[in-house]
Amino acid sequence: MSAYKRILLKLSGEVLAGEAGFGVSNDVVLSVAQDVKQVADGGVEVAVVIGGGNIFRGMAGAADGFSRTAGDNIGMLATLINSIMLAETLKKIGVDARVMNAFKADKVAEYFTAQNAQRHLKKGRVVIVSGGTGNPYFTTDTAAALRCAELNCDVLFKATKVDGIYDKDPMKHKDAIKFNEITHSQALEKQLKIMDATAFSLCLDNDIEILVFELLKKGNIFRAAMGEKIGTVVKKG
Repeated sequence: MSAYKRILLKLSGEVLAGEAGFGVSNDVVLSVAQDVKQVADGGVEVAVVIGGGNIFRGMAGAADGFSRTAGDNIGMLATLINSIMLAETLKKIGVDARVMNAFKADKVAEYFTAQNAQRHLKKGRVVIVSGGTGNPYFTTDTAAALRCAELNCDVLFKATKVDGIYDKDPMKHKDAIKFNEITHSQALEKQLKIMDATAFSLCLDNDIEILVFELLKKGNIFRAAMGEKIGTVVKKG
């Protein structure tokens, strides 16, 4: 039995690049799609938000002389590319998936409304929401928190390169300590960079539970959906 009825899965765009570090790895996308299928086949309603950092990051564009607005708009288009890739891969393995975009792109995606997204979810379709919030100056983490609240999801799964939340960067510090469970308030006190401030505030204000875990460990999405103790849980104290 699943621990959740409806989840919001936030995927890092960078992870989709695989070992190359940029672009899209078909093998990684297929592996993610297979894991999502396993969850959906178990009766869990799945919404997905994907970052675009494997293709373009708005902040990096601003550093190169682009306006922040232009950079973020390019980044939002990158999330649409990733979302279409995942949706088509899901369809190829027998999962009914829909891409819903935060700005109008009628030829490739439906325009996002919470009402229509919930209708798709109730019919067992995987809904991939692209385009961030549809506005510059907001990250895809913020978009994920927003969509999680709008769609009345039970939990926000943040699937990343690391296996949870640490007191410092485990890639740089061998003595980093992992938290199995922490409250929103404790995370703020310890200044843990789980998400950007806007995204985390949305989760805090709307009592959204966050589970941070490693994406590329096969079966982790399913384990998380079944309520296994993996990664780090952030919940109300």
